Amino acid sequence: MFEQLGNFIAFQLLGLVSSSQLGAAVQFFIMDVSKIFIMLLIIIYIMGLLRALLTPEKVRAYVRGKPKWLARTLAILLGAVTPFCSCSSVPLFIGFVEAGIPLGVTFSFLIASPMINEVAVVILAGVLGWKLTALYVGAGLFVAYVGGIIMEQFKPEKWVEEYVWKIQMGEMAQIKEDTSLLGRHRHAWGEVKEIVGRIWKWVFIGIAVGAAFHGFVPESWVVANLGGDNWLATPLAVLMGVPLYSSATGVIPIAEAMIGKGVAIGTTLALMMSIAALSLPEMLILRKVIKWPALAIYASVLAVSFTLVGWAFNFIVA
Repeated sequence: MFEQLGNFIAFQLLGLVSSSQLGAAVQFFIMDVSKIFIMLLIIIYIMGLLRALLTPEKVRAYVRGKPKWLARTLAILLGAVTPFCSCSSVPLFIGFVEAGIPLGVTFSFLIASPMINEVAVVILAGVLGWKLTALYVGAGLFVAYVGGIIMEQFKPEKWVEEYVWKIQMGEMAQIKEDTSLLGRHRHAWGEVKEIVGRIWKWVFIGIAVGAAFHGFVPESWVVANLGGDNWLATPLAVLMGVPLYSSATGVIPIAEAMIGKGVAIGTTLALMMSIAALSLPEMLILRKVIKWPALAIYASVLAVSFTLVGWAFNFIVA
Protein backbone atom coordinates (compact mmCIF):
# COMPACT_ATOMS: atom_id res chain seq x y z
CA MET A 1 0.00 0.00 0.00
CA PHE A 2 2.71 2.49 1.00
CA GLU A 3 4.87 1.58 -2.00
CA GLN A 4 1.91 2.10 -4.33
CA LEU A 5 1.24 5.48 -2.72
CA GLY A 6 4.86 6.49 -3.24
CA ASN A 7 4.72 5.34 -6.86
CA PHE A 8 1.48 7.23 -7.52
CA ILE A 9 2.63 10.55 -6.08
CA ALA A 10 6.22 10.43 -7.38
CA PHE A 11 5.69 9.01 -10.83
CA GLN A 12 2.12 9.99 -11.76
CA LEU A 13 1.29 13.19 -9.88
CA LEU A 14 4.82 14.65 -9.97
CA GLY A 15 5.74 13.07 -13.29
CA LEU A 16 9.17 11.86 -12.19
CA VAL A 17 10.93 9.01 -13.99
CA SER A 18 11.19 5.83 -11.93
CA SER A 19 14.66 5.05 -13.27
CA SER A 20 16.06 8.47 -12.31
CA GLN A 21 17.94 9.18 -9.09
CA LEU A 22 15.53 11.96 -8.10
CA GLY A 23 12.51 9.76 -8.83
CA ALA A 24 13.86 6.92 -6.69
CA ALA A 25 14.66 9.31 -3.83
CA VAL A 26 11.25 11.04 -3.88
CA GLN A 27 9.39 7.71 -4.10
CA PHE A 28 11.36 6.39 -1.10
CA PHE A 29 10.68 9.58 0.88
CA ILE A 30 6.91 9.54 0.28
CA MET A 31 6.66 5.79 0.96
CA ASP A 32 8.56 5.99 4.26
CA VAL A 33 6.87 9.17 5.51
CA SER A 34 3.42 7.61 5.14
CA LYS A 35 4.49 4.21 6.46
CA ILE A 36 6.51 5.33 9.48
CA PHE A 37 4.18 8.10 10.68
CA ILE A 38 1.04 5.95 10.48
CA MET A 39 2.80 3.16 12.38
CA LEU A 40 4.20 5.72 14.83
CA LEU A 41 0.77 7.14 15.70
CA ILE A 42 -0.88 3.74 16.10
CA ILE A 43 1.88 2.10 18.13
CA ILE A 44 2.46 5.05 20.49
CA TYR A 45 -1.28 5.23 21.21
CA ILE A 46 -1.59 1.50 21.91
CA MET A 47 1.49 1.47 24.13
CA GLY A 48 0.23 4.60 25.86
CA LEU A 49 -2.96 2.75 26.82
CA LEU A 50 -0.92 -0.10 28.27
CA ARG A 51 1.67 2.13 29.94
CA ALA A 52 -0.70 4.65 31.54
CA LEU A 53 0.51 3.71 35.01
CA LEU A 54 4.27 3.66 34.29
CA THR A 55 5.75 7.02 35.34
CA PRO A 56 9.41 8.04 35.65
CA GLU A 57 8.99 8.04 39.44
CA LYS A 58 7.80 4.42 39.35
CA VAL A 59 10.73 3.51 37.12
CA ARG A 60 13.08 4.73 39.84
CA ALA A 61 11.06 2.98 42.55
CA TYR A 62 11.25 -0.37 40.71
CA VAL A 63 15.04 -0.21 40.57
CA ARG A 64 15.87 1.26 43.99
CA GLY A 65 17.04 -1.18 46.69
CA LYS A 66 17.36 -4.24 44.45
CA PRO A 67 20.52 -6.44 44.26
CA LYS A 68 22.92 -4.94 41.74
CA TRP A 69 22.52 -7.64 39.07
CA LEU A 70 18.74 -7.43 39.33
CA ALA A 71 18.77 -3.63 39.48
CA ARG A 72 20.89 -3.53 36.32
CA THR A 73 18.58 -5.94 34.51
CA LEU A 74 15.49 -3.99 35.60
CA ALA A 75 17.09 -0.68 34.61
CA ILE A 76 17.89 -1.99 31.14
CA LEU A 77 14.44 -3.52 30.64
CA LEU A 78 12.72 -0.40 31.91
CA GLY A 79 14.95 1.67 29.65
CA ALA A 80 13.88 -0.49 26.73
CA VAL A 81 10.13 -0.05 27.38
CA THR A 82 10.08 3.64 28.24
CA PRO A 83 9.78 6.12 25.34
CA PHE A 84 12.70 8.35 26.30
CA CYS A 85 15.08 9.73 23.68
CA SER A 86 18.69 10.36 24.64
CA CYS A 87 18.14 13.94 25.82
CA SER A 88 15.05 13.19 27.90
CA SER A 89 16.81 10.19 29.46
CA VAL A 90 19.39 12.45 31.09
CA PRO A 91 16.97 14.09 33.59
CA LEU A 92 15.86 10.62 34.66
CA PHE A 93 19.55 9.69 34.94
CA ILE A 94 19.87 12.54 37.46
CA GLY A 95 16.86 11.19 39.34
CA PHE A 96 18.50 7.75 39.53
CA VAL A 97 21.67 9.31 40.99
CA GLU A 98 19.66 11.36 43.48
CA ALA A 99 17.75 8.26 44.55
CA GLY A 100 20.99 6.48 45.49
CA ILE A 101 20.89 3.88 42.69
CA PRO A 102 24.45 2.67 41.87
CA LEU A 103 26.00 4.70 39.09
CA GLY A 104 26.94 1.62 37.04
CA VAL A 105 23.28 0.59 37.01
CA THR A 106 22.29 4.13 36.08
CA PHE A 107 24.68 4.13 33.13
CA SER A 108 23.14 0.85 31.93
CA PHE A 109 19.74 2.56 31.88
CA LEU A 110 21.19 5.59 30.08
CA ILE A 111 22.58 3.36 27.32
CA ALA A 112 19.45 1.25 26.87
CA SER A 113 16.79 3.96 27.07
CA PRO A 114 17.44 5.94 23.88
CA MET A 115 18.73 2.96 21.88
CA ILE A 116 15.83 0.53 22.40
CA ASN A 117 12.12 1.20 22.79
CA GLU A 118 9.05 -0.74 21.80
CA VAL A 119 7.88 1.84 19.26
CA ALA A 120 11.16 1.72 17.34
CA VAL A 121 11.27 -2.08 17.63
CA VAL A 122 7.83 -2.58 16.07
CA ILE A 123 8.49 -0.06 13.29
CA LEU A 124 11.95 -1.52 12.65
CA ALA A 125 10.42 -4.99 12.36
CA GLY A 126 7.76 -3.69 9.97
CA VAL A 127 10.33 -1.96 7.77
CA LEU A 128 13.35 -4.28 7.90
CA GLY A 129 12.01 -7.54 9.31
CA TRP A 130 12.35 -9.35 12.61
CA LYS A 131 15.82 -10.75 11.91
CA LEU A 132 17.56 -7.37 11.85
CA THR A 133 15.32 -6.16 14.67
CA ALA A 134 16.34 -9.07 16.90
CA LEU A 135 20.02 -8.42 16.10
CA TYR A 136 19.67 -4.74 16.97
CA VAL A 137 17.78 -5.34 20.23
CA GLY A 138 20.11 -8.13 21.33
CA ALA A 139 23.18 -6.02 20.62
CA GLY A 140 21.65 -3.05 22.44
CA LEU A 141 20.82 -5.07 25.57
CA PHE A 142 24.29 -6.59 25.60
CA VAL A 143 26.04 -3.24 25.23
CA ALA A 144 23.86 -1.69 27.96
CA TYR A 145 24.63 -4.49 30.44
CA VAL A 146 28.36 -4.75 29.75
CA GLY A 147 28.79 -1.00 29.31
CA GLY A 148 27.34 -0.32 32.76
CA ILE A 149 29.69 -2.88 34.32
CA ILE A 150 32.72 -1.34 32.61
CA MET A 151 31.74 2.16 33.72
CA GLU A 152 31.42 0.85 37.26
CA GLN A 153 35.06 -0.26 37.28
CA PHE A 154 36.22 3.33 36.87
CA LYS A 155 34.41 4.44 40.07
CA PRO A 156 32.67 7.31 38.24
CA GLU A 157 31.03 8.61 41.45
CA LYS A 158 34.01 10.93 41.93
CA TRP A 159 33.20 12.63 38.63
CA VAL A 160 29.54 13.40 39.35
CA GLU A 161 28.92 17.13 39.66
CA GLU A 162 28.62 18.33 43.26
CA TYR A 163 25.15 19.81 42.91
CA VAL A 164 23.70 16.41 42.02
CA TRP A 165 24.82 14.90 45.32
CA LYS A 166 23.49 17.88 47.27
CA ILE A 167 19.95 17.58 45.94
CA GLN A 168 17.77 16.04 48.60
CA MET A 169 15.15 13.67 47.29
CA GLY A 170 11.79 14.64 48.72
CA GLU A 171 8.83 12.36 48.80
CA MET A 172 6.96 12.57 45.52
CA ALA A 173 3.42 13.79 45.89
CA GLN A 174 1.06 10.89 45.52
CA ILE A 175 -1.36 11.83 42.76
CA LYS A 176 -4.34 9.64 42.26
CA GLU A 177 -4.09 8.19 38.77
CA ASP A 178 -7.09 7.91 36.51
CA THR A 179 -7.25 4.24 35.49
CA SER A 180 -10.58 4.50 33.70
CA LEU A 181 -10.77 3.88 29.96
CA LEU A 182 -11.24 7.59 29.35
CA GLY A 183 -8.28 8.38 31.59
CA ARG A 184 -6.06 5.90 29.74
CA HIS A 185 -7.23 7.35 26.41
CA ARG A 186 -6.24 10.83 27.55
CA HIS A 187 -2.85 9.54 28.71
CA ALA A 188 -2.28 7.64 25.44
CA TRP A 189 -3.26 10.60 23.26
CA GLY A 190 -1.07 12.85 25.39
CA GLU A 191 1.86 10.51 24.74
CA VAL A 192 1.15 10.58 21.01
CA LYS A 193 1.22 14.39 20.96
CA GLU A 194 4.25 14.63 23.24
CA ILE A 195 6.42 11.97 21.58
CA VAL A 196 5.51 12.77 17.97
CA GLY A 197 5.88 16.47 18.71
CA ARG A 198 9.36 15.82 20.07
CA ILE A 199 10.69 13.52 17.35
CA TRP A 200 8.80 14.30 14.12
CA LYS A 201 11.50 16.58 12.72
CA TRP A 202 14.18 13.96 13.38
CA VAL A 203 12.07 11.32 11.66
CA PHE A 204 11.67 13.62 8.64
CA ILE A 205 15.42 14.27 8.59
CA GLY A 206 16.14 10.55 8.88
CA ILE A 207 13.77 9.76 6.01
CA ALA A 208 15.30 12.55 3.89
CA VAL A 209 18.83 11.23 4.53
CA GLY A 210 17.68 7.70 3.76
CA ALA A 211 15.94 8.85 0.57
CA ALA A 212 19.05 10.71 -0.61
CA PHE A 213 21.20 7.67 0.13
CA HIS A 214 18.71 5.40 -1.64
CA GLY A 215 18.41 7.56 -4.74
CA PHE A 216 21.81 9.14 -5.27
CA VAL A 217 24.51 6.85 -3.84
CA PRO A 218 25.59 4.22 -6.40
CA GLU A 219 25.22 0.64 -5.22
CA SER A 220 28.67 -0.25 -6.57
CA TRP A 221 30.26 2.45 -4.38
CA VAL A 222 28.37 1.21 -1.32
CA VAL A 223 29.44 -2.41 -1.80
CA ALA A 224 33.07 -1.37 -2.37
CA ASN A 225 33.34 1.02 0.58
CA LEU A 226 30.76 -0.07 3.15
CA GLY A 227 30.67 -3.83 2.63
CA GLY A 228 31.62 -6.33 5.30
CA ASP A 229 35.15 -6.73 3.89
CA ASN A 230 36.04 -3.13 4.72
CA TRP A 231 36.78 -3.23 8.45
CA LEU A 232 37.29 0.55 8.61
CA ALA A 233 33.68 1.13 7.56
CA THR A 234 32.32 0.16 10.99
CA PRO A 235 34.35 2.58 13.17
CA LEU A 236 33.74 5.30 10.58
CA ALA A 237 30.00 4.61 10.82
CA VAL A 238 30.21 5.02 14.61
CA LEU A 239 31.99 8.37 14.21
CA MET A 240 29.46 9.49 11.59
CA GLY A 241 26.62 8.80 14.02
CA VAL A 242 27.86 11.21 16.71
CA PRO A 243 26.73 14.50 15.08
CA LEU A 244 23.61 12.93 13.51
CA TYR A 245 21.27 13.27 16.50
CA SER A 246 17.99 11.41 16.09
CA SER A 247 15.63 9.15 17.97
CA ALA A 248 15.78 5.39 17.44
CA THR A 249 12.72 5.78 15.20
CA GLY A 250 14.40 8.41 13.04
CA VAL A 251 17.33 6.08 12.40
CA ILE A 252 15.15 3.39 10.79
CA PRO A 253 14.77 4.93 7.29
CA ILE A 254 18.53 5.50 7.13
CA ALA A 255 19.12 1.86 8.02
CA GLU A 256 16.50 0.78 5.48
CA ALA A 257 18.27 2.65 2.68
CA MET A 258 21.69 1.35 3.75
CA ILE A 259 20.59 -2.28 3.88
CA GLY A 260 18.81 -1.88 0.54
CA LYS A 261 22.02 -0.65 -1.04
CA GLY A 262 24.10 -3.51 0.32
CA VAL A 263 25.77 -1.96 3.38
CA ALA A 264 26.96 -4.68 5.76
CA ILE A 265 24.52 -5.44 8.59
CA GLY A 266 27.11 -4.90 11.32
CA THR A 267 28.08 -1.51 9.93
CA THR A 268 24.41 -0.52 9.76
CA LEU A 269 23.79 -1.64 13.34
CA ALA A 270 26.84 0.30 14.55
CA LEU A 271 25.59 3.48 12.88
CA MET A 272 22.08 3.01 14.31
CA MET A 273 23.37 2.56 17.85
CA SER A 274 25.77 5.49 17.56
CA ILE A 275 23.08 7.91 16.34
CA ALA A 276 20.64 6.80 19.04
CA ALA A 277 22.95 6.62 22.07
CA LEU A 278 26.17 8.53 21.32
CA SER A 279 24.79 11.77 19.94
CA LEU A 280 26.48 15.11 20.53
CA PRO A 281 23.37 16.72 22.14
CA GLU A 282 23.23 13.92 24.71
CA MET A 283 26.93 14.34 25.49
CA LEU A 284 26.47 18.08 26.04
CA ILE A 285 23.51 17.56 28.37
CA LEU A 286 25.23 14.72 30.22
CA ARG A 287 28.20 17.04 30.79
CA LYS A 288 25.95 19.02 33.14
CA VAL A 289 25.78 15.94 35.35
CA ILE A 290 29.21 14.31 35.10
CA LYS A 291 32.67 15.78 34.57
CA TRP A 292 34.81 15.45 31.47
CA PRO A 293 36.79 12.32 32.53
CA ALA A 294 33.59 10.30 33.09
CA LEU A 295 32.06 11.65 29.89
CA ALA A 296 35.17 10.69 27.89
CA ILE A 297 35.17 7.17 29.35
CA TYR A 298 31.43 6.78 28.71
CA ALA A 299 31.74 7.89 25.07
CA SER A 300 34.80 5.68 24.55
CA VAL A 301 33.11 2.60 26.04
CA LEU A 302 30.12 3.06 23.74
CA ALA A 303 32.21 3.79 20.64
CA VAL A 304 34.39 0.71 21.18
CA SER A 305 31.37 -1.46 22.03
CA PHE A 306 29.43 -0.40 18.93
CA THR A 307 32.49 -1.01 16.74
CA LEU A 308 33.07 -4.49 18.19
CA VAL A 309 29.38 -5.36 17.80
CA GLY A 310 29.47 -4.17 14.19
CA TRP A 311 32.58 -6.19 13.39
CA ALA A 312 31.12 -9.29 15.08
CA PHE A 313 27.89 -9.14 13.07
CA ASN A 314 29.75 -8.47 9.83
CA PHE A 315 31.85 -11.57 10.50
CA ILE A 316 28.86 -13.73 11.48
CA VAL A 317 26.59 -12.67 8.62
CA ALA A 318 29.33 -12.72 5.96
